[in-house]
Amino acid sequence: MSQPAIEAKNLYKRYGEVVAVEDVSLSVAPGEVLGLLGANGAGKTTTIELIAGLRKPDRGTVRVLGHDPQRERAAVRRLLGVQLQEATLHGALTVAELLGLYRSFYPDPRPAAELLDLVDLREQAKTRFERLSGGQQQRLSIALALVGRPRVVILDELTTGLDPRARRRIWAGVEALADETVLLVSHAMDEVERLCDRVVLLDAGRIVAQGAPAGLVAQTGTGSLEEAFVALTGRELTPEEAA
Repeated sequence: MSQPAIEAKNLYKRYGEVVAVEDVSLSVAPGEVLGLLGANGAGKTTTIELIAGLRKPDRGTVRVLGHDPQRERAAVRRLLGVQLQEATLHGALTVAELLGLYRSFYPDPRPAAELLDLVDLREQAKTRFERLSGGQQQRLSIALALVGRPRVVILDELTTGLDPRARRRIWAGVEALADETVLLVSHAMDEVERLCDRVVLLDAGRIVAQGAPAGLVAQTGTGSLEEAFVALTGRELTPEEAA
């Protein structure tokens, strides 16, 4: 059996009196697209921050292709690309300048033209970041996460708040990732159903179910992934989360 691309065991993280992640264990196979699904406050973002090495777990272990993101930061940076929900980039730099800057960090970066085509930003190459639309900024964030040819990619709420056309463009960019392992964090059911091979369902910091989207629907005897989510967690998404 091949080594998991991501393996987290018994992760636990609390902030004061709030337990954000409690005993979360998950494994992502090479080339798999795994959805981490849950409502706001379910622990999704904390979980990926622990996996990426951005936060240290109070308990538990993480390995990215066998490497500890806390102790082997340089190795994990070469292997892992991360797109966080809110990008903080220099607003005065153009798309091309930002790509050039990020490409300078890696010994064998993807060609800028390839990245621009992947996220459909060739026409915006000379546009400053601050003048991009929200959807364009999100697509650029994906391109920057892929600059270093990572073998594992984390995408956090990549289409939240975007219009349908922008969402479809971003989905197409994710579907174009042929070899990368992807951990996709979302509360959008249609996004998860379209892109993910398997889903891990989080609620209140715990895993309550996992399996293929169609399998979870069949398991609960419901008609959709959203209805399965309600059946498994006992709560409904807000209108904003369900959008």
